[in-house]
Parts: sequence; structure tokens; C-alpha cells
Amino acid sequence: MQSNTKDIKSVVKRDAFEYPVMESFYTIQGEGKFQGHAAYFIRLGGCDVGCHWCDVKESWPKDTHPIKTVAELVQQASQFPGRIVVITGGEPLMHDLNPLTEALQEAGFRTHIETSGVGKQITGVWDWVCFSPKKFKEPNPEIFPLVDELKVVIFHPSDIAWSQSWTSKLPFESLWLMQPEWSKQVDMNPLIVDFVKENPRWQISVQTHKFLQIP
Repeated sequence: MQSNTKDIKSVVKRDAFEYPVMESFYTIQGEGKFQGHAAYFIRLGGCDVGCHWCDVKESWPKDTHPIKTVAELVQQASQFPGRIVVITGGEPLMHDLNPLTEALQEAGFRTHIETSGVGKQITGVWDWVCFSPKKFKEPNPEIFPLVDELKVVIFHPSDIAWSQSWTSKLPFESLWLMQPEWSKQVDMNPLIVDFVKENPRWQISVQTHKFLQIP
């Protein structure tokens, strides 16, 4: 009985854990391996990477967004039939993601993360890890063995060569994706296409949600 009491108290404490949430919404995953799948996105506030081409700069502040508990986030995600939850940002690894991901998995969700890998600790229990490294800040090497999908945003031709510097650090079975930065597609697409044709281990990721004009 004492053990059960401790378990109940632990769950109550976990479900009360709080996060700054810029936005959360149900949509279609537009990128990567799970492109085309229904997914619930939770975009957490806070980012210390600072990509100049970021299209959600409003997510960067950590203390200007509504605070939501784990219980609230699970309840809101559960209103929709899709069973993939994508935790993104900002940079989600600025937060302890163990409470949220544990509760989501217990509720029957797959837990996915999109991250630059920058974080003092790599937290969370994940079904899918999308690692999108940035030139502006080195990732925590602890992310490398967890990576299911490498997704490199190609903003400049030099990014293609830089992309290849990561592959030897990752699990052999990981996916390697190049994604043109949205505003640079006209210039970058031909370069990426030529590269992938010559290096078929790589694939191209396209931001299909932007073509569909959905979040």
C-alpha cells in the first residue's frame, strides 16, 4: 500500500509539471519520415540557438508564453484521433521533457521530437528523434546515438558539404535528409537534387505543409 501511495503521488506531481507553450495544434506533419501523417504539435517556448532564417522567432522567449501542465497538454492532445505528438520549439531540449513524454506514452501516443540537439541534458522518452543541427551552436553529443532522422536545412551551398560531417556520428540505420530553406528553394533545390542523385543514401525533405497552406 505504501508503494502505491508513492506511485500516485509521483503521477500527480508529474502531471502538474509545467511548460511554456507558444502554441499547440492538430495538423499534418509536413516534413521528414512521417510527412503526410496526422500529428499533434506542441511548440514550447524558449530557444538559445538563434537561426536567422527561423520562421517562428516568436518562440524564442522562454517567459512570454502561456504555462500549461502535463495533464492539460495530454488532455488537449487526446481530443484528436491522431496518435503522434511532435514536441518542437524553439528548442524543446531547454526543458525537462521526461514528465511530458512519459505521460503521453502512457496515454497511447507516439512521442516525436524535432531538435537541434542543443541542451545540457537530453531528456524525454522518444519513439522518433529528428535531429536538425545548426551551425550557430554545437549539439550535445549525447543526442547522436538516439537519432532516427538527420534533417539539415540547406540555406547556402556550403551547407551541403557541412551536412555530411554529421553522418559518421549517427546510427547506421538513421535517415539522412536535406531540406531547402523555404526562401532559398529556387537556388538550393537544383543543388540538392544533383547531390542526392549522386549520393542516394540521402533523401530530400520538402515542407509540404507550406504548399498545403496549413500550420
